[in-house]
Amino acid sequence: MTRRGAVLFVALGIIWGIPYLFIRIAVEELSPAVIVAARCVIGALVLLPFALRSGDLRAVLRRWPLVLAYAGVEIMLAWWLLTDAERYISSSLAGLLVAATPIFATVLALALRIDRRVSPLRVVGLLVGLGGVAALAGVDAAAGAPLRPVLQVLLTALCYAVGPMIIARRLGGVSPVAVNTVALTFAAIAYAPFAVATWPATPPSGKVVASVVVLGLVPTALAFVLLFALIAEVGPAPATVITYLNQAVALVAGVAFLSEEVTTGILVGFPLVLLGAFLATRQARRARVAEAVARTG
Repeated sequence: MTRRGAVLFVALGIIWGIPYLFIRIAVEELSPAVIVAARCVIGALVLLPFALRSGDLRAVLRRWPLVLAYAGVEIMLAWWLLTDAERYISSSLAGLLVAATPIFATVLALALRIDRRVSPLRVVGLLVGLGGVAALAGVDAAAGAPLRPVLQVLLTALCYAVGPMIIARRLGGVSPVAVNTVALTFAAIAYAPFAVATWPATPPSGKVVASVVVLGLVPTALAFVLLFALIAEVGPAPATVITYLNQAVALVAGVAFLSEEVTTGILVGFPLVLLGAFLATRQARRARVAEAVARTG
């Protein structure tokens, strides 16, 4: 990996690991609807110039039902579930639970026959990963932690697994930046009435406003630009490994800045989820590397 690729890799790992921290701060004074709507508006405005430059906005708008389906799963439902859940659980636990996304993606790919490669190593990875998810969700719940928000975050992870499949199978050939710009716009319009209805009676504090602005600018908008720069620099396969760095950043950020507790469930489940995700997706990563080599050869 080049030095530029390494910098982009680390930057994305940090960027996609911090939203849980800022969501946890924002929900102290704002409703999930306000946070999601503001995040969408800011992200759409920042991405719009890049979408215009791509020249694909018209092509994306012609496929608006598919874009709306993608927005509904990847943004409207997923972000509300995650944001609402963080009113009750720590940001570090939320971030770690989202690590189940590659496991869910692998299960869906096999179930839908998008990917037919079933090896013993992959089965072991799925079982280990699901055991880790069960530990994250169950150990702390048995100790009295709320179960509902944990299930909400797991559903968020499932949404994150479904969203990219919609793009890959039904929205291929158009700029992902244009797709996400239109999707964010759809989501902002959909959430606007709910945001107005739940607008706080008193102005939010500076730290909460700053948190929402960071959510819109960094993990929502800037991350997409950096992701495509990373893919252009090193290819698609290394970009998938960022998932493992994200969750470590989420854990460290929650503990360091919010003094969140590292629970027994986290200590048991987190390593299992990462190991399971690594093993379950290893074969797919190898296939993408081979494909990239074949194209360059």
